[in-house]
Amino acid sequence: MDLLFFVIISFILLLINAIKGYFIVFPLLASMVILIAILLRRGFPLKSLIQMAVTGSQKSFSVIAILLLIGAVMAIWMAAGTVPILVYWGIKSIDPQYFIFWAFILTSVISVLLGTSFGAVSTIGIALTIAAKGSGVNPNIIAGAIVAGAYFGDRCSPMSSSANLIAAITRTEIYTNLKNMTVTGLLPLVVSSLLYLILSLANPVELSGNNLALELGTAFNLNSITFLPALTILILCVLRVEVKIAMAVSIIAGSAIGIFVQGYSPIEILQFAIAGFKLEDTSSLKDIVAGGGILSMAKVSVVVIVSTAFAGIFAGTRILEFVEVYLNKTRSRGDLFLGTTVISIFSAAFGCTQTIAIILTHQLVESKYRQQKLDDTQLAVDLENTAVVISPLIPWNIAGLVPATILSVNSDFIPYAFYLYLIPLFNLIQIKLAKPPQKN
Repeated sequence: MDLLFFVIISFILLLINAIKGYFIVFPLLASMVILIAILLRRGFPLKSLIQMAVTGSQKSFSVIAILLLIGAVMAIWMAAGTVPILVYWGIKSIDPQYFIFWAFILTSVISVLLGTSFGAVSTIGIALTIAAKGSGVNPNIIAGAIVAGAYFGDRCSPMSSSANLIAAITRTEIYTNLKNMTVTGLLPLVVSSLLYLILSLANPVELSGNNLALELGTAFNLNSITFLPALTILILCVLRVEVKIAMAVSIIAGSAIGIFVQGYSPIEILQFAIAGFKLEDTSSLKDIVAGGGILSMAKVSVVVIVSTAFAGIFAGTRILEFVEVYLNKTRSRGDLFLGTTVISIFSAAFGCTQTIAIILTHQLVESKYRQQKLDDTQLAVDLENTAVVISPLIPWNIAGLVPATILSVNSDFIPYAFYLYLIPLFNLIQIKLAKPPQKN
């Protein structure tokens, strides 16, 4: 009964926080205090609980440096004109007849380059929304295509915070995970693209009066060299250079371009890298080309640390062993994937953030994967195919709530975010249909 009380209170706190947009760490810490109080009442020593939390949070330390680098990369790419030129050519090359289809494809490409769903939605997503404004097409259809595309990169970019987090907690190599995610995501990508193509033909968009590309060209020097920071990342990742090194090289290239091409001073570049990029308040682009910075990812890092501390307490006290009882009923690989999907749904609904959904799901299913002799790379790709893409489908989870808010829509976009629910569905079908390995 006390555990049920904890779940209800924590959910209410997290839900209120998600709706109001407060810093998620505050309700997380409040929930942790409640949980510790309950566990003390059950007889657990305070010193042991603290040690469990510290042990759990240590799992996140390896990913913190990457998270901070991601923030710096985002800001520097904006200052260098890399993000603006990607948005510029995206808008310039789009065919209005196939607008919804291209909204999905362009957002997917940008999200892979940026490695962040929120970044993709805040840049190319807003640009596409502005371009289609006044066309009469249901904005939820366009938003669904944009959000689905945004999580394509969030799922399988070498700069994705969720991909790096999963690689860290599963102790796997990120490039191996990316390869597996490409394979398991190919069919859902093709089917989603076909569905958006059909919707495009049924809902053509008129782009008359859109001058966004012109404004980008005026605000930034958009010559071809501004592609260099993005190309640097792509080339180094293809060569399987460590992600931290690839991002550091991209930051150096972007900083040089920001100084010598865009005209920012070295001090301004440093300020952008730390606090995030921003244009003057008078600029019409101030809400599209803005953000990033180490400080923005510092908040994400704190969330990751607190979430893994939570997971450490859950693991050490085994208060969620009833979930293990449920998983122990699974006998096949397909049943385990279905169980992982169900747990990720509840984790995403309870935790209200993608980070908590990933960490909690991993914590609850890890032992069962080992029992079935499935390696860590399989667990990693299953987390990507469940917790990562399911989180945006929960209306109050900030993974979907924030993009919807940015695009000025509500949860009605969810039915049109095809890629997000085709990923777990198609993978479940594929696993169910696969023949079990032959025993010698």
